[in-house]
This record gives sequence, C-alpha cells and structure tokens, in this order.
Amino acid sequence: MRVRLFRADIHYGGGLRLHTATSGAIDHLAELYLLIEQDGITGLGEVRANIEYLNGIPQDDVIDEVGRMVDAVARTAGAGDPLDSLSRTAASCRAPVRMLVDIALHDFNARRAGLTLAAFLKAPAGPVARATNQTLFWSPFEEFLQRAEAYVARGFRDLKVRVAAGGFAEDLQRLKALRSRFGDEVTIAIDANGRWSQIEAARHLDVLAPLDITYAEQPIAAGDWDAVKRLAARSPIPIMLDEGVASLDDVARIASAGGLLYAHLKLVKLGGIAPTVEAARRLAAADVPFMIGQMNEGSAATAAALHVAVATKSRFAELYAADGLIDDPASGPFYRDGTVALPDQPGLGVSFDPARAHLIKECSL
Repeated sequence: MRVRLFRADIHYGGGLRLHTATSGAIDHLAELYLLIEQDGITGLGEVRANIEYLNGIPQDDVIDEVGRMVDAVARTAGAGDPLDSLSRTAASCRAPVRMLVDIALHDFNARRAGLTLAAFLKAPAGPVARATNQTLFWSPFEEFLQRAEAYVARGFRDLKVRVAAGGFAEDLQRLKALRSRFGDEVTIAIDANGRWSQIEAARHLDVLAPLDITYAEQPIAAGDWDAVKRLAARSPIPIMLDEGVASLDDVARIASAGGLLYAHLKLVKLGGIAPTVEAARRLAAADVPFMIGQMNEGSAATAAALHVAVATKSRFAELYAADGLIDDPASGPFYRDGTVALPDQPGLGVSFDPARAHLIKECSL
C-alpha cells in the first residue's frame, strides 16, 4: 500500500472571509489530505488543521501528529494488513487525525465495494444530495445583506447568522433586516459560538423570539451542563449545542436531557465518519433533532459530511463549505437550487489532483 500526505491552503472567491465570534477573520483553510492506494483502489481523507479556536489544537500540532502516525504505521510494514495497521494506529490519536484516516478508509472500502459511501453506510437508494443552510459570517452590514440576497436568489432557504462578534444591538438589526426582507421565505438560525453569558443569553433569546428563530446554536460556553439545561428549559428558542458536542459522552448527555437540547455533529469533533454515524443513531433513537455539519472545509471533507447526512437522515444539514472555493485540489460537490449533491460514483464521489497540493510525506507499507 502506498500512503501519501499532502497539504494545501485553499481560499474562497468573491471576497468571502470567515469571521465568527471565536475565530476572528480567517483568510484561508489549511487542509491536510491522506491518499491511500492499494491494488488499484484509492481512498482519500481530508481534515482542516487551522481550527484551534474550536478544539484548542494548534495547526502545527495536527500536522506533526499526522506525520508521526504515518511514520508509526510505516515501521510496522509487513506485519499484517496495512489498512488494519493504519486504523489501529490512528485510534490512539486526537480527533482530527482520526477523522483524516477514518474518511480515507471509508472512501477506500466503499470504492472497493463499488458503492457510494452513503450506500455503504446503509442509506436508502437515491441520489447523494441534501438541502443545506448557508452561513452569514460577520461582515459590514451592506455586505451582509448582499450575501443574504445572493444566497436566497440561488435557492438557499435556511440561513444561519453568526452573532456575538459585535454588540447585540447590531445583531438584532441584522436579524430584523433579514426577516423584514424575506419574511417566511427563509428560516433563520443564530450561532453565538458560546460568547454570551447566561444572563445575556436568557435576555437576548427573549428579545429574538418574535423573529421566529429556528434554533440558537451554542449561546453560552460549553462545559456547564446544568446551566445550559436551565437555559434551554426557559428559552423560547430551541438550543443547539456545537462546541458542547465533542464526544459520545456529550451525545449521551444530550440524549438524556429530555428533549431540551439539539445537537450539531461534526466529524472533526467526534473523530470521523464511524463515530458521527454512531452519535446520530443514538440521538435518533432518543428522538433528538440533530444537524450534520462541518467546519469550513474542502470538497472531500464536505462530501464525507454529506454522505453521513444522507445516511442518518439528519433534520438539519450544514454542508455549504465547498461552495465558492477557488483552489481546492479536490472536487466533487456541486451546489444548485439550495442543494448540495455529488456525482453517482463509488466512495466519496470526489476527485483529487495531487499537482494542486504540496506533498509532505510518502511511504509504502
């Protein structure tokens, strides 16, 4: 088996800059790609490394840990199935590294089976496609409205607004402007990235209730489960956790919360496709609404999340990340009429051009 590790910094066109209350302004996505090849079959994994603001792991640490993991697997070459060795070695790594390997192995195995990844995950027959939301990041007011207009004109009807990067008065102005402009034509959700205090969150959610907000994502910081359950019990707007869903233990807490909380599941937090599907199935069994989403990532990671959303029939989907990328070495997802879809091909349904990425490690197992 041949293993290659690549990296690429990729960018959005059209002047789009990611800007949330926790990340600040971000001008590129630092992506890692793992390409495995055996017996004429390939598997591609992807993970974004510059998300320290979410997981506390510096970008260089992620890159170094992936490299050490590949080296460790190489040292065992010839001592059994290299695919199993890759999986076992990655199991002891942190979530982003596990995600990178897990996606590559799922892509490989689905391609070997001649199935789309969604079908490999036991999804019902049908196209790999889902309606997705679009996020309105923090930006000057006029740009904010122009982006909303452009998304709605393209058929996107679910909008999520990043709040708490400035004052609440400005957040309220923006949300009122959206509701006034689009009425019931769109749904509107908010994401505070945990930046409100408990008192602020309670007050702000009461004020926002007349605007028919679908859910408020992570209004207060993760960690205080009693506080978030108290807030959810009195809130007129459903509470969805994102930063507060970093493990299957967190999923179990949400499932046992008596329907108070929604969950936003991301592969990079849980460690890949397999644990995310498991989390989704636990939540579905408890009748808890959940969203399958991603960080802003490239086409391969977005495709993996899309397959999971289709396979788990998530109520919500946040799969906009590959929309508008201009220099992604991977390609596959396409956006039309508010929907993201993939070609009917085995595996992820994604192509990868090594010439558009930087090779940082290669070995044979």
